[in-house]
This record gives sequence, C-alpha cells and structure tokens, in this order.
Amino acid sequence: MPQEKLRDAKIDPVLKAAIAHFWFIIIHPFDDGNGRIARAVSDLLLARAERSRERFYSLSSQILVERKRYYKVLQQVQHSTGDITEWLNWFFHCLKKALLETENTLQKILHKATFWKIYEHTPINERQRLMLNKLLDGFDGKLKSSKWAKIAKCSPDNALRDIKDLMEKGILRQEQQGGRSTNYELVEF
Repeated sequence: MPQEKLRDAKIDPVLKAAIAHFWFIIIHPFDDGNGRIARAVSDLLLARAERSRERFYSLSSQILVERKRYYKVLQQVQHSTGDITEWLNWFFHCLKKALLETENTLQKILHKATFWKIYEHTPINERQRLMLNKLLDGFDGKLKSSKWAKIAKCSPDNALRDIKDLMEKGILRQEQQGGRSTNYELVEF
C-alpha cells in the first residue's frame, strides 16, 4: 500500500492504541522504561479517541494487574508469524476489564455519597465517621466492638456506646448469624 494511503487510512483509534503499544514494545527503543512509555502511549491514544478531557479508567493500571499474562501474550505474538490478533484480543479484553473496574469503583463512590447524603443531618462523632467510612469502603472481616476499639483507638466501652448509638439511629445492626461474639453490619439503605 502506498505510504500516503496508509497514512490516510481510517483506523479505529482504539485499534491504533493497541497496535502502537505492541510495536513500541517490540521495537524496544530504550534500555529502560519501554513498558511505561508504551502504557503512556496507549493511554494517550485512548484519551484522544474519546475526545474527552476527563478519563476515569486506566488501561495502564489494568495491564500492571495482569502483567504475567501481558508478558506471555507479548512473547507469543512477537515470536509468531506476524499475526497480532492474539495481542489485539488480549488488549481489548484488558481494556474492557479496566472499564468494568472503573464502573465498579464509581458505583462504590456513588453508594458512599448517597449514604452520607441520607445521614448528613444525623449527629455522628469522629470515631463513628471513621468506622462508617471503613465499612462503606469494604471493611475486611467481621466488625466486632473489639475491632472498633482498636481501629478507632478508643476504649471498648466507648466502642460499644458508638455502635449502640448507630444501631438506635438505624445505621448499624447485629449480623443475623450471632454466635459467641456479636458482629455488626451496615443497614442497607
């Protein structure tokens, strides 16, 4: 294909980002930093494709999450017949995961914002605010009064008072399972 026609060809900008990333990595022009630059080039081309000043996802971050598969696909495709279909499939799959992860993060942010809007006029102390934010952010494990006391750096009695106050306000409840120790959870809103 003549050089002018190649330049004028209408290639989807997302496809361009995938191809540019692949070829930059294959060419490997620098001793160090080629991966970072290739990810930056991809992110730049994706931003241009969207024609938007705001971007809420990061392909670069998703590539780092999937770095083992990333290197494996690059290695396989680089030493193949020149067909980069497998790379393109992986790149688009990775982009889809980055978008879905961002959607998930935005849903959590909206959920948290809604919670605080509902309770904006409810008196909540700093320890309660700290622990509620931890619960809204996906607290790991079971919430017990002893954990509350440790995280909020308060006495067990203050932790229990904080919890009971939030239960009276309809914000927390005891978990259904019960058992030897009592666990608490947010009331769905």
